[in-house]
Amino acid sequence: MDLENQAAIKSIADEVGSENLMVVLGMPGEGLRLAVETLTTGDPSWAGPLAGVSLGLPVFHILEEKVRAQVPEDLYADKLLMMEMVLDLEQIESDLASMRAAG
Repeated sequence: MDLENQAAIKSIADEVGSENLMVVLGMPGEGLRLAVETLTTGDPSWAGPLAGVSLGLPVFHILEEKVRAQVPEDLYADKLLMMEMVLDLEQIESDLASMRAAG
């Protein structure tokens, strides 16, 4: 997660409170794992605005069943269907489940 996004999320969390936020991401793999860690326990690289800041935000992936079921079908078909075809949904959901269990 880049420093600009970290700063924006920290600013919003400071303004409205972490308890009033959730994050929906769209990236797969290691980028997803790093973003989840950054948004829950803090920036693991200790380089950004969230270094040492544990926001504890709930994090979801746009392709998780409970999230994608909330997206209108036409929008999903237009913007997300291709992602669903090329990404490993089982791996994404498994990664998130293990990260949630660890946190």
